[in-house]
Amino acid sequence: MSDTKQPEQKPSRRKFLAAAVTGSVGAAAAGFPMIAKAQAGPINMRWQSTWPAKDIFHEYALDFAKKVNDMTGGDLKIEVLPAGSVVPAFGLLEAVSKGTLDGGHGVLGYHYGKQNALALWNSGPAFGMDANMLLSWHKYGGGAELLAKLYASIGITTVQSFLYGPMATQPLGWFKKPVTKPEDFKGLKFRTNGLAIDLFTAMGAAVNALPGGEIVPAMDRGLLDAAEFNNATSDRLLGFPDVSKICMLQSYHQSAETFEIMFNKPKYDALPAKMRAIIAGAVEAASADMSWKAIDRYSKDYIELQTKDKVKFYKTPDAVLQKQLTLWSEIMEKKSAENPLFKEIAASQRAFAERAVKWDQDVYVSRRMAVSHFFGAKQGAPAKAAPKKG
Repeated sequence: MSDTKQPEQKPSRRKFLAAAVTGSVGAAAAGFPMIAKAQAGPINMRWQSTWPAKDIFHEYALDFAKKVNDMTGGDLKIEVLPAGSVVPAFGLLEAVSKGTLDGGHGVLGYHYGKQNALALWNSGPAFGMDANMLLSWHKYGGGAELLAKLYASIGITTVQSFLYGPMATQPLGWFKKPVTKPEDFKGLKFRTNGLAIDLFTAMGAAVNALPGGEIVPAMDRGLLDAAEFNNATSDRLLGFPDVSKICMLQSYHQSAETFEIMFNKPKYDALPAKMRAIIAGAVEAASADMSWKAIDRYSKDYIELQTKDKVKFYKTPDAVLQKQLTLWSEIMEKKSAENPLFKEIAASQRAFAERAVKWDQDVYVSRRMAVSHFFGAKQGAPAKAAPKKG
């Protein structure tokens, strides 16, 4: 037996570290399975909006996606493409329901052709409510449940819908000359969407429902005499001042419109509960942010349209506004008689509006007196009336 000592076997530092790392990761993964799941990479979703890339509406869609992406720490990544990238603007609902797209950003009125009651959320009379009140009815007055019921009635069960983003009252539209009376719409080739199609058709117009990006080219080619889209910023970016210098402000055709965020429901339901909760929070955060951004941007572009683009704004005559209300009553009665779901939704909106609008009118002070006091009578006055035809 040799008494020569054998060299001591020292463990490899590299192997020790590797074993330690492996053990730590394994223990963490066992305790927090989301870590193991996260190693597979983020969940990616491909969306499309119904808006041209240059429109502020597409910007709102991107804003929502960024909020979700940031709030999930990148675990969910939503990419939003502009209208027409995958499907036409009016094909969004079908594409999301079938899973061709994972989600989308648009308005319920664009689905009007599938079920006209869907437009009650964007282009109905709203019974004196503004868009924020309509969102209140949707969340707290039964609107969300009625929308799910309405979608199911036309076989749409694979879409998770969120409404958000209260829009400002929309202009009557862009015209070649000021509108002075209801009869000015007779024979007019006019663009609108949703239930406003019925309203302007009843006023005598020949209505064409075009997506946002197609309106100005149609006016430029003479296919339209006049059109409405939405707001000072969208209208300016889309080029309305290039084809018209007359814009009529105030109307009851779309006085309470909101946006719709859609997810393909099977893909949405497969998300972790925590991620779905983040999405719900992001919807409401984006809703508030959108309304704040709109005030800032629209007011700036309202000035730019007048100073740089030489657009003349006129207040829609009361006779036209009253005619709209009269026709709304007739349209609602007719549609309700034809469609039980339409009747149920309209009745729900009306009941909510009756108390909400009265409360609003009784509680809130008119801002016009304050504006006149602080900025002068000129700024406190409404847009000038259209010139009377002699």
